[in-house]
Amino acid sequence: MPTPSHNDEELIETERTCRAGRSAVPWPARAVVTAGMPYGNKPLHFGHVGGVFVPADAFARFLRDRIGAENVRFISGTDCFGSPINEGYRKLVEAGEFDGTIEEYVRRNHEAQKKTLDAFNISLSIYEGSGIGHSGEVHQLISERFIEKLHENGWLRREKTMQFYDAEAETILNGRQVVGRCPVQGCKSEHAYADECDLGHSYAPEDLIAPKSSLTGTVPEMRPVENWYFDLPAFADFLRKHVAGLEADPDVRPIVSQTVKEFLAPPIIYIKNEMREAYEAIAAELPEHVVRDPEKGKQSFEVEFSTIGERDEARGVLERAGIRFRTGKTLVPFRITGNIEWGVKAPVIDGLEGLTVWCWPESLWAPMSFTMAINDKLGLPRGSWRDFWCDEDAEVYQFIGQDNLYFYGVVQPALIEALRPGDILIPGPTDHPVRQTRLVANYHILFGNKKASSSSAVKPPTADELLEHYSVEQLRAHFLALGLGMKSVGFKPKAFDPDPEKRADSRVADPVLKEGALLSNVFNRLARSCFYEAQKNFDGFMPLGQVSPEVLRKTDKVLLAYDETMKRVELHAIMAQMDEFIRWANKYWTDGISAAQKGEDEAARRQVLVDSFFLLRVATLLMHPVVPEGTEKICDYLSFEFSDFFSWNYDFASMEELCGAAEINEGRHRIRSLPPRFDFFPK
Repeated sequence: MPTPSHNDEELIETERTCRAGRSAVPWPARAVVTAGMPYGNKPLHFGHVGGVFVPADAFARFLRDRIGAENVRFISGTDCFGSPINEGYRKLVEAGEFDGTIEEYVRRNHEAQKKTLDAFNISLSIYEGSGIGHSGEVHQLISERFIEKLHENGWLRREKTMQFYDAEAETILNGRQVVGRCPVQGCKSEHAYADECDLGHSYAPEDLIAPKSSLTGTVPEMRPVENWYFDLPAFADFLRKHVAGLEADPDVRPIVSQTVKEFLAPPIIYIKNEMREAYEAIAAELPEHVVRDPEKGKQSFEVEFSTIGERDEARGVLERAGIRFRTGKTLVPFRITGNIEWGVKAPVIDGLEGLTVWCWPESLWAPMSFTMAINDKLGLPRGSWRDFWCDEDAEVYQFIGQDNLYFYGVVQPALIEALRPGDILIPGPTDHPVRQTRLVANYHILFGNKKASSSSAVKPPTADELLEHYSVEQLRAHFLALGLGMKSVGFKPKAFDPDPEKRADSRVADPVLKEGALLSNVFNRLARSCFYEAQKNFDGFMPLGQVSPEVLRKTDKVLLAYDETMKRVELHAIMAQMDEFIRWANKYWTDGISAAQKGEDEAARRQVLVDSFFLLRVATLLMHPVVPEGTEKICDYLSFEFSDFFSWNYDFASMEELCGAAEINEGRHRIRSLPPRFDFFPK
């Protein structure tokens, strides 16, 4: 293998300069990465980890390597409040399976969640909760101030609405204590609650189809209560402009803009075709509207109104006439407060007391609270959270599941827009408003070919159960390769196949192990080969020197492609790129060392090791977000500092840029001795 010539050096440097000037990927100076908030009523299932936390963690780790760890906040926490928690706690207490307080119940689940996340190497900057630790204290304060600002700015409406009441149990029912069918046109959910279904649709409680109390099994009454609502319909024009910007941004996944647009439709009521005559009889009593005949094959015709108020007025007329109907997706007032005791305390405004904050709105500003909390713990100024949420050179990346796009893609942008520059929450040194976030939405991760559900006949495994059969790094690599940003994908671990014959059949491949084979076979072989060659023929030193032009061109190309792919957060494509690159690097080593040994060429032997250690360095850096444990072992045995090795702030021209002057003069760098048959990535 020839030593690079001076002309080769000039060509490479020219190519690198042109590439950097033409295609440098812009990254923010600071970034926040969020991973949603699991409810505090249960441990994490595999969908939490594989569908959100692992992708978010990989991206957060990449950003730390790319822009500096001190400039990245990776945040999440337990969602401590809300009716699912109340209901889960109530059922366990009634069954005699838990005898503590609801705070102790949430804390127990929180600790279990945190333990699971640690087991999967999820590198959160903070994981407390909306009612736990310093985060909980900050969150209470921020919730009060956020709501007060919305009221001061004129965006809150005090409304008397109907809420479910169980006359037999003599209690107002929280959201999860009422079950029925979703009333939103086109939705097939049979798991609908007081005002939202399990597919993320919101509606007025009185629209719920066939409601039933989970306490007594009776049909609940409707009783009036007063709460604060955010005037979401007033932001229709803003949201239309916002979604146009999303559609024009190639880095935003289409599912985000598509889902947001669904809620920008005008207020529509759908009435069955067989009720047309009954509708005609009372049509004059309805507010001004437009009727659309059903499209071919449709079972309902449409009645469209100009405002949500007119639609609600029409709803009352139709109900009195006994005409059944469904409502379409549209912007409706968004509830801010509720009436259950277990929740963030709402501020007293205009004398309306005793309210708590509905869990969904407070979960939307919880990432701000968590950023403030971690900055407090780091000893930073109280207003430093603005450096991450307000500055123009900062970005917030929010990893979410598709079911939550209404809240994060429709409501959250409007809530942020409702805040004025300079009046937000905790005073800071800038007048910049809170900036809109970048949503990274994943489709469903299925179990087999069905949506995972703990109530299904074949129960999906918990995240912890997976670790009884697979290594963390096998699972991380597999989850990232699934391509959840493109479509819903089935997770099909052979160890949990319901067919015992398939589980026992060695001829049936396990899909989870595909990416693991790249790690334990190819990547492992490349790393071990470099170390063992250095120990055998170079006295335990890594030889330093100029990297071959072919290798530099290859690494330049993969670094650029990787950087551009990360900008789009296409993690499945990252896995495909790394598969190709690691296999190329391993073949380069195998071919090069074979030729050197055959020709008894010691200069060629040295050069192939210089090149292969460089290829190993690049592969290890780029795989660090995916499999941190194994790659950090490689760095440790290479005897480099993590902060230097896992950094993009280099020219990537040779290994010398990581070494001291004395090592460069000697032309070698001491590495740790690798034991025989050592595995960086165990099977």
